[in-house]
Parts: sequence; structure tokens; C-alpha cells
Amino acid sequence: MRVFQNNGLSRGFRSHRSKLRGDAFREQISNFLNSRFAALHILLPVLEGDALAFYTNGDDDQLQAAWAREHGLRTRDLTEILLAQIEHHNTEVFYNLDPMLYGSDFVRRLPGCVRQAICWRAAPSGNVDLSGYDLVVCNFPSILQDWQQKGCRTAYFSPAYDSLMSDYAGSAERSLDLIFVGGFSRHHVARTAALSEAASLEGVRARFHLEEGRLTRLANAFPFVPVLKKHAYPLRVRELTAGPVYGREMYAEFANARIVLNGAVDMAGPDRGNMRCFEATGCGSVLLTDAGNYPDGFIDGKTMVTYSSPDQIPALVGRLLSDPAWALSIAQAGHNMVQCEYSKQRQWLRFRELV
Repeated sequence: MRVFQNNGLSRGFRSHRSKLRGDAFREQISNFLNSRFAALHILLPVLEGDALAFYTNGDDDQLQAAWAREHGLRTRDLTEILLAQIEHHNTEVFYNLDPMLYGSDFVRRLPGCVRQAICWRAAPSGNVDLSGYDLVVCNFPSILQDWQQKGCRTAYFSPAYDSLMSDYAGSAERSLDLIFVGGFSRHHVARTAALSEAASLEGVRARFHLEEGRLTRLANAFPFVPVLKKHAYPLRVRELTAGPVYGREMYAEFANARIVLNGAVDMAGPDRGNMRCFEATGCGSVLLTDAGNYPDGFIDGKTMVTYSSPDQIPALVGRLLSDPAWALSIAQAGHNMVQCEYSKQRQWLRFRELV
């Protein structure tokens, strides 16, 4: 199977990517894959360097310009470059992690070699049309149901354990008690409440690595503007905040913390299972997360700990820190579960089934 996987970079990672040096397309891709950004979504053949698999970040103008230059393509248009890459690769299956940028209009322009077009979308997306795709996948049943109602074929598909996490999961020296890594925006009201509760804990060594939404970034810069004030970091949260981390840097931060705090985006409904669930357990930390409908294997009190409301966080953190044996049992069970049940091999077998 000749599979082509396309992804998009988050706004925060775009500034971070300057660390990934390289001029040639292959060098840039190698450095990107080695960073482990979004590795849970990247298919096994890509990570293993299979000659039949091709990967790119279609919204990365520097990366795509390198490919165009190396192949004599005289355009800077990212859509045209991506189409040329797919045709050059002679792709049979196009798997797109960035359908908000490349929707049905793009699918209709795919070269004739493409037999199937599949996309991942795990968020409500307004009036975006994905009906041109043969299949829309994610691990949120309610979102899949929403896409079905819009006329799309759908299937359940999960992130997978990154084998490099095993290098971090066995860390015994964890200098932080609690850590959070994720976005902070107007779409994270419930998450903001959870962070505020965690920030209020006395004697707990905590750190928050936050990626600001556009409105939050503006509010933090001008907190004295009344209309923006509600979107800024609460004072105690600001005191514990560091810059965002991604990939290997995030793995290292998780390996340095006993507890990873998680909270769903407000628009997720009752379903749970964002990437942080797999990353926290994968790196051997206790996942402390909001209650909801989780993927198989994520069990409260066994492989993770859940809170029904943010005000329960202080007591749960206190119990986990005062009972290290209990905390360690949950961390180990969570890691063993995600390593076994959500391996890259299983993810790839499931993808082949869908195709």
C-alpha cells in the first residue's frame, strides 16, 4: 500500500520549528519526525521509514518550498505542491490530519492514482465540508455521529503509543508533583477552572506549559482592558506558567512529574480521549483528568484518576501525593495498558482494516 500522510502544524509549534534545522526536504522531515511532534498520529510505516510511505506537513511553507525546489516545481502555492507530491509518490491511500485546510474541494482534485482519501477530524467544525473524503475517522463517537449526520462515512480510530516513550516512562526521579501541558483559550473554560484549582494548592510543586489562544495572548498583553480581562491567565496560574513544550520536550517534562493534569476542550461533549491521555500514561505519570466517556482501558482508579468537578482536584492530588504506592500502581497500570492496547502495530493493522 502506497500511503501518503499529511499533517498540519499548530500555531505554537510553528515558532518552535525553527529549532529543526535543515535545508533539504528529507533532512527537514527527518528532523521533524525525530522531534516526535504528533507522533501518536503518525502511522508506523512513516516512522519506520518504509519506502512506500510518504509524509509531509502541507501547511509548512519552508518544508514544501524545499520539495518544490528539489523537483523543479515553479510555484509557492501549497495546494499545488501537495498535489504534485501525491502524484509523484503515486499515492494509493491519502491520509490527511489537516482537513480544515484541505477539505472536499482538495479531495476532488486528487490525482487518479489515489484510491481512497481518509481524514482525521476530532472536533466540531462548523460548516466545513468533508463529504468528499471516503472516510472520516477519530476516537470521539459523538463527533463521528455528527459527521455521519452531515453525510460522511465514519470509523473509530485511535492515537497510538509512541515506542520512544518507554525511554521516559521508567524515570524514578520526578522533581515535579503536578504538570499541565496544553492550550489555554476561550474554548477552555472548564480547563481554566481546573488549572485555577491546581494552582491554589499549597506546597505542591506544579508547572503549567500553556499554548495561548489568540484572544488569551492579547488579554495577557493588555490585562487592564476590561473586555479582555476574563480571557487572561488568573494570577496564580500565571505565576506557574512556562512556555509550551512539544514532542520529546513534553515527554521529558511528563517523565519529571508524578501527576499530569488534563482537561477536555469545552466542545468535546461527554467524550474523552485527547492526545494528552495517551501521552501522560505513555510516559509513566498518573493521569488526573475530567470524568467522561473514555476509550477502552482508561479506567478510573485503575489506569487513571478522574474528577467530576474542578473542586475535587485538591483532594485527589493530596491523596496521590500522600499515598505513593497507590499513585505508582496507577501510573504503572496506565503505562502497561496504553503500551499494549494502543501500540503502533495495532494502529497500523486497524488502518489497514479501514482501507
